[in-house]
Amino acid sequence: MKIAMVSEHASPLAALGGADAGGQNVHVAELARHLAADGHRVDVYTRRDDPTLPERVTLTDGVDVVHIDAGPAEPLPKDELLPWMRDLGNDLAERFGDPAQRPDLVHAHFWMSGLAALRASRWVSGGTPPVPVVQTFHALGVVKRRHQGTADTSPPERVALEAALCREVDLVVATCEDEVRELRALGAAATRVRVVPCGVDLGVFTPGADRARQDGHGGPLRLLSLGRLVERKGVDTLVEALALLAERGEGQAVELLVAGGPPAARLDSDPEVRRLQQLVARRGVGDRVTFLGSVAHDAVPALLRSVDVVACTPWYEPFGIVPLEAAACGRPVVASAVGGMLDSVVHERTGILVPPHDPGAVADALRRLTDPRLRRELGAAARVRAERLYGWGTVARRTYEAYAALLRTPAEIVRPSDKLTTSARAGSRGSHLVGQPDYLGIAGGAR
Repeated sequence: MKIAMVSEHASPLAALGGADAGGQNVHVAELARHLAADGHRVDVYTRRDDPTLPERVTLTDGVDVVHIDAGPAEPLPKDELLPWMRDLGNDLAERFGDPAQRPDLVHAHFWMSGLAALRASRWVSGGTPPVPVVQTFHALGVVKRRHQGTADTSPPERVALEAALCREVDLVVATCEDEVRELRALGAAATRVRVVPCGVDLGVFTPGADRARQDGHGGPLRLLSLGRLVERKGVDTLVEALALLAERGEGQAVELLVAGGPPAARLDSDPEVRRLQQLVARRGVGDRVTFLGSVAHDAVPALLRSVDVVACTPWYEPFGIVPLEAAACGRPVVASAVGGMLDSVVHERTGILVPPHDPGAVADALRRLTDPRLRRELGAAARVRAERLYGWGTVARRTYEAYAALLRTPAEIVRPSDKLTTSARAGSRGSHLVGQPDYLGIAGGAR
């Protein structure tokens, strides 16, 4: 199968550098690699953010990253990229109109990539049928706005455009069951949604001896919070939980390592670190909390193996890679019962789920996990489940199955926009579908 992926702001090449890698970068890179390992051909299209980048870079055998000029060739915040999606879509349309470059389907990652992919698909020249479009959102604007309110920096059109994508793309690949409920509320038909989770590298994230055995003694429970340091990640909930344990006379039983944010030398200049440090001081747990700063991606497995428990207590989480990485390393997770963690953490089998914003529930979970036998049981079960469900080879095969099922879908299933495709192709590049949202014209147009 010939697959085009579109990842407008998250290049898979960034996953190799580590410093700028995020969950989407890693997801696109690993999915493309493993699809290619299964014999498929993958081109990943991303926005050029550096004028020195060549047009085409080989990521691995069977995978090329293609840089497209869409906006200035410099790094831009992803929330500022919407006006350039028309240019990205136009470039893709020209490429897909060439039989040598036309893919069997295009898989868009993130909502703006979906706009560009849909524009390209519906504008393919030569009277050929549209290229089927598969969409993975990775995060939904409606969820972000619900939890962040006025702090949400997404373009105001995002929610409406995501709803349009739900109605118009051929298939949505959701990463968890909680996302399916959100997609249905946005108007996605149940028959056009399939769940395929994110994955983890089982050869890199591997179990090790439990920490008590490594150190030669028990000591306090070593708890790790790993990820970006932003308020919604709920690190303050962990600090409050430690304070509650101290008030119960159990404060010496747990120590917290906080990994993330800027490098250690610049921690004091970070607003979120300062806020958390002030909370730590106010709650009197300064001797129990250590801020590590950013950790290189290749150092993460060893860090996970050096702790007893991993904590992920955000307000919301579209999926959450850290619980998978912890599970692959055989470490139990205390996780908020939100988003993808409702799928990736099985309560009292591989970890403990707690309500978000609930320090008391976290403190109770940590007290239970001071039992090394329980930790070993949960950690071992977590690794087995990761091997069964979340290895990238499994994720790639399930993704291909979703692609194959889509391409076998009967042609008589037609959406309203399909009926307008021919006239849209005949129109000028500045037009958009009459009566439809402006996702093909892209609000703001080309610059």
